[in-house]
Amino acid sequence: MRAPQSDRPENFPAMVADVLDRVRSRRPRVHCITNAVAQNFTANMLLAAGAVPSMTIAQKEVRAFASRADAVLVNLGTFDPERQQASLAAIAVANKRGIPWVLDPVFIERSPPRAAFAKKLLAKRPRALRLNAAEFATLSGGQTDDAALARFAKARRAVVGLTGEKDFVHDASRLAVIDNGDPLMARVTAMGCVASALVGACLAVEPDAWKAVTSALTNPRTVPPCGSG
Repeated sequence: MRAPQSDRPENFPAMVADVLDRVRSRRPRVHCITNAVAQNFTANMLLAAGAVPSMTIAQKEVRAFASRADAVLVNLGTFDPERQQASLAAIAVANKRGIPWVLDPVFIERSPPRAAFAKKLLAKRPRALRLNAAEFATLSGGQTDDAALARFAKARRAVVGLTGEKDFVHDASRLAVIDNGDPLMARVTAMGCVASALVGACLAVEPDAWKAVTSALTNPRTVPPCGSG
């Protein structure tokens, strides 16, 4: 992993370890509106990391769960009306209460309705996005190089975690490049979905969103998209 020399922490591994230790010690609640295929795996991975997951999308209770959460994940992998409504409700609560939330715009490059909804959610100012290059290009309408990521992060006031063969974490001025994956991870569905949930867990304990996203994507390492539509 590398970060720009102008903003390199004195001990980068220690920074990551500290964030992950705080997840384990504080046990943050992460409310996940996520892919139906990914729910069980996501819940188990959050528990293993030390966080406390919840998954309800029921309109009668999603606001209550979101209000008690320390972070919210909105994942578009299962794009049904109930999850769309739950996403809007949870985001409204999170923004009102200052709870960080993560957008994972799964497969928006394959579906114009998903892309339109993702852009609607993007306007509601997520603290971070975890996505792949095709998804980023659909949201940004442009390139996926360092300059484009920095411009997007600055304009949206969000941290972008772009995952793939290498992962790039960008805010308006800082960049981390993470290169510690395994090709076999692309053979397991929901690895990207889990990574987005871990981003939420780290945001719950670390106010610097760039440090939080970098820590989440460093250990465990993330991969290409969720792999389920």
